[in-house]
Amino acid sequence: MDGTIYLGDRLIDGASDFLHKIKANGKQYIFLTNNSSKNKRVYVEKLKRMGIAADSSEVFTSGEATIMYLNKIKKNAHIFLLGTPALEEEFEDAGFSLVRERNQDVDFVVLGFDTTLTYNKLWIACDYIAEGVEYIATHPDFVCPLEGGRCMPDAGSMIALIKGTTGKEPLVIGKPNRFIIDAILEKYSLKKEDMAIVGDRLYTDIRTGLDNGIDSILVMSGETDESMLASTEFIPKYLFGSVKDIIGVL
Repeated sequence: MDGTIYLGDRLIDGASDFLHKIKANGKQYIFLTNNSSKNKRVYVEKLKRMGIAADSSEVFTSGEATIMYLNKIKKNAHIFLLGTPALEEEFEDAGFSLVRERNQDVDFVVLGFDTTLTYNKLWIACDYIAEGVEYIATHPDFVCPLEGGRCMPDAGSMIALIKGTTGKEPLVIGKPNRFIIDAILEKYSLKKEDMAIVGDRLYTDIRTGLDNGIDSILVMSGETDESMLASTEFIPKYLFGSVKDIIGVL
C-alpha cells in the first residue's frame, strides 16, 4: 500500500478509481503490505479515512504472514517482539505470549517495523539473538516512503543494525520471499497464474513477482526513481507512472 495506494496519509491520485475499476470488472484485490507497524484493523480504519471502503478480509500484512508461519512451527510460542502496540495486539490475539524482559524462556525473536523501538528493546533482542534464539523478521524494506519524497527507516535498517551487533541475519517472511505468497495462496485459495502484483519497490514488490512466477507491475509513485530503474536487475513486466495510469488497460 505504501507508495502505491497512498503516501503517508494522502491517497495517490486515481487510486480510488483504480480499485473501483477492478471490482467493476468482476476481479478482486488484496491490499498486501510489508509494513507490519499496523494491524489489519488499523489499515482498514486508515483506508476508510481516505475514502476506501476496505474490509479486513482484503488486507494482508507481513505481520499476519509471520503469524501463520510461526503457528505452523509452534503454537502459543513465547516471543520477544520488536513491534508496535498494534503488532503486539495481533500476536497476542493469535495466542502467542510476549516476553519483555531478559533471561526468560524465548522461542523466537521477531522483528517488525517498530516505530516504538527503544534502545533497551534493541539491546535485549540482540542478547537473545546472540544466545542463539531463532530470529525472524516480518519484512526487509529499508525505508518507508512518505509524502514529499521523504522516507523513514523501516525494518531493513533495523536488521542491518542488529547484524552489526550480532553478525546474524533473520529469516524474512515478507516480500520478496515465498512465505508471504504461500500464505496468500493458502488463505485465499488462489493460483499464481491468476495473480498480478502492483507495487513501487523493485527489491520487494517486483522481485516478489519475478521470484514467485507472478506478473509484476511497477508504479513510479513511491520509492523507485528513474536512476534505480535504470540500474536494477529486477525488471518489471509492466511499468506505469501510478495506478491511475493502469485504469485504461484493465
